[in-house]
Amino acid sequence: MWIFQTQVRQTGIIVPLCIGLNRMAEGSRLMRIEMRRVLLAGAVLAGSVVCWATDSPSGSAQGLASAHSGLYVKVQLDNPWKASKLKPGDVVEGKLARDVYSSNGKLFAAGSPVHLTVDRMEKRRRAANDHWPGVIGLFTPRHENYPVFEIATISAASGESRLQVTLISISRRREVHAQARQKTGPQGGNVEVNESRGAHESEKMAAPIVILEAVDESQESSSASTGGAPDLSGTDTLPAGTACKMLLLTDVSASRSKPGDVLRARLIEPALLNSRVVLQAGTMFEGKVVRKTPPRWGSRAGSLALAFTGVTQPHGHPVPIAASLAGAELDRMSHTRIDPEGQLRGDHPGKAWMAINIGVTAGLAKEADDTLQLIIEAVVSTATDASTAGIGRIAAGAVSGIYMVSRRGRDVVLPRFTEMDITLDRPLSIPRNAEPTISSNDN
Repeated sequence: MWIFQTQVRQTGIIVPLCIGLNRMAEGSRLMRIEMRRVLLAGAVLAGSVVCWATDSPSGSAQGLASAHSGLYVKVQLDNPWKASKLKPGDVVEGKLARDVYSSNGKLFAAGSPVHLTVDRMEKRRRAANDHWPGVIGLFTPRHENYPVFEIATISAASGESRLQVTLISISRRREVHAQARQKTGPQGGNVEVNESRGAHESEKMAAPIVILEAVDESQESSSASTGGAPDLSGTDTLPAGTACKMLLLTDVSASRSKPGDVLRARLIEPALLNSRVVLQAGTMFEGKVVRKTPPRWGSRAGSLALAFTGVTQPHGHPVPIAASLAGAELDRMSHTRIDPEGQLRGDHPGKAWMAINIGVTAGLAKEADDTLQLIIEAVVSTATDASTAGIGRIAAGAVSGIYMVSRRGRDVVLPRFTEMDITLDRPLSIPRNAEPTISSNDN
């Protein structure tokens, strides 16, 4: 009898203990599974918070080794294609989207046929952009395949010319301009600004734009013969409001740049006054970041203000100027705009942007709810789904709120080799060039 009672008492202890151990083991296994899911969700949350700061600048070509040398060649392709699908030996054809200038004058007219052959393929780091929320960057490849072109054949009225080229970028682009401002008064002088012919409007941008840098073989011989010395007998004065077309040579963004950072740009078309070249193609402009606001929590977009403070002609001396941004050619999917004061601003989040963030929020909330309930039920043997549901909902709401509030708005990104328009804020006097008029090889 004593033995039987002892076994009953032991059995009464062991059976619940075994059940509890089995339950804890099962709970531990489920916790490990859920913890893996939580770690993945946490990585998404943390990565999306900081990925805006970890994106590297554009992996564009390292071209334009010399600031004043090199030809800016912009080609509008005849047919749309994907750069990563090209193979060595493939032929790419298009037309010049704008005139090609050297410091001596126009070399090729817009609309001239261009023939390119893919030499090889290489991987480049994907350029930073403001298209999608930061969480998308976690699942986007960091590199992409790019073709390498070494020779471009341009057919002009005088015959075919072969240029050694370097690929800068391939993208579909659109022009963004500042809103018109009221002019303060008439300016003296007949100002001429070269307007590029070709496809610039958004409806004509179905095919990509290829940006190339070509070696300017005519520059050395011309500089040796003329010496590039200015004629100090007089000056030409460009009135305020004169527009200049430039190529940005410095990466600029609202998230990375700081007030006072120096930027450089190169004039890609000469500025004329009464048919006289005042600023040659290749003239260098210097500027700075005046102020910036990085993308902030609550999906508030960033902003960026630039000012240009100096100009240096080839073989010339720096001259102080005051000029502001009037327009830029950006990627077609960019959400950056320019206000009347010339300040770059990111747009508000769109429907797709918000839908992605809401979807990620819902997934994180579900994971937080399920994981907390499993942890509580594994630790507390008397806990049930009904008793832990309230705590799980509180945790899910907290995670959702933190995620949505911590979302940063759109960045303002101007990568290197962005085409820009600036306007002079006050008259600019430049020593008169030795060659009074612009030369043209093609009309």
